[in-house]
Amino acid sequence: MTPRLISWRLAGAVAAVAGLVLIAFVLVWFQPQKLVIDDTVDERLPAAPPAPMATMREAETAPALRTLSRASFLSHEHATEGRARVIELRDGRRFVRFEDFRTSNGPLLRVYLSTTAPDGRGSPFDERFVDLGALKGNIGDQNYAIPRGTDLGAYRSVVVWCKRFSVPFAAARV
Repeated sequence: MTPRLISWRLAGAVAAVAGLVLIAFVLVWFQPQKLVIDDTVDERLPAAPPAPMATMREAETAPALRTLSRASFLSHEHATEGRARVIELRDGRRFVRFEDFRTSNGPLLRVYLSTTAPDGRGSPFDERFVDLGALKGNIGDQNYAIPRGTDLGAYRSVVVWCKRFSVPFAAARV
């Protein structure tokens, strides 16, 4: 083999490896496959555990859950539909519930309680927040537990946040 042929083969091999590395990077970092793959969730409303016998009469008269707030999602970076509802169970646990929810799928989506209004006015959504966890699915009804002791009066919205690109997908008033 001539040196010229060897250098062309080496250059071709290097280009092929570089191309594969680039493809792997795009698939891992940007996750474009999520644009065509939906994650559907269908969680029931959370339920309070049965009351002890001593308080059974009180438990029978108290509602199993009450709605503290309810609002529709406002789209930000991605078109989003559905409602966010904050509920409190008889035992004091609170949840944010997404109902009839639908948005685009994406990498590293999180659910935040944020001090920023849902229209995005004020500080950025990611400045002061409580992280409620990873988005369970981009379609369907789902529940997110609010940590005990969280002062809901300090938070103005629930946000679907993309950590990978630091952008809000959608937000709703709480």
